[in-house]
Amino acid sequence: MKEETFDFYSKTSLKSYNLDASMRYQLSMLDSLDAFTRKHCENVANLTCRICEYMNASNKFTVYCTICAYLHDIGKLFIPPKILQKNSALTEDEFKIMQTHTTLGYNMCMKDLKLRPYSAGTIYHHEGLDGSGYPNGLTKKDIPLEGQIIRVADEYDAIVSKRQYKSHVDISDTISMLINDATPSDGKKDGKINPKILKALIKVVIDDIEYEKYCVKEYTEYLEENIKRLREIDKYAIKMNESKKEKDKVYYENGVNILLEKGESVSNYHNVLDEYEQALLVRQNILNKLDAEIKKIKKMKV
Repeated sequence: MKEETFDFYSKTSLKSYNLDASMRYQLSMLDSLDAFTRKHCENVANLTCRICEYMNASNKFTVYCTICAYLHDIGKLFIPPKILQKNSALTEDEFKIMQTHTTLGYNMCMKDLKLRPYSAGTIYHHEGLDGSGYPNGLTKKDIPLEGQIIRVADEYDAIVSKRQYKSHVDISDTISMLINDATPSDGKKDGKINPKILKALIKVVIDDIEYEKYCVKEYTEYLEENIKRLREIDKYAIKMNESKKEKDKVYYENGVNILLEKGESVSNYHNVLDEYEQALLVRQNILNKLDAEIKKIKKMKV
């Protein structure tokens, strides 16, 4: 039985644009990162690119911002693996070391003329509009738009990766957490993240849920076709077993053999049919949950 496939993030990314040699150089920096951090950087860049598109940013700014996003965690090259890859919560001292990846990445970019134009992603992506971020505790007026966009994309992917979502079911919990971060508290004018950017991210997320629905629907069609075929086999098999004339048995047996596919036989097709029917029920349940998830997200107020 084949499986349906979909990317948690759609394929829209910097790859949509024509990359010159200079851009390829910047992206090659990711090859030095550990696999988890590299994948995170790619995800954040993907989200950043698509957020920019929903914000009607120019192609030039979108490419610039996306490269900044690819490089945003490059400073983690200098974080000890025992801290970077720790599964449990970081101690206070370890967290302070982890926070230095912003300035370490910034210094690395500033020393390289080809990376210097994209240093904003490294130094601003953990700053909060309300001044609660790091490394400099900046507020909204001092945080450039690219930093604000990458902050939202970074936070979303960090939560998604931590929870190891295999589907967009219950992704509304992540959106709810981001809405909370976009809401001002303690009498402050701004929340931690920009609500306008969050609204663009939500559109991206809905797109991805629709894409997952498309993939699941495509797979349910495959399952339904095979269930129909296997039930037809069952009809022929029953008639074959009930036939008293040899020519009738041969006729129905030939019908069965024509419909059987690789790995299937008269002795196991019932099991195969059960597997397909169970798989269909699972996918239909997923589709119902994805529909409910979209409705829930659309009702959320930012």
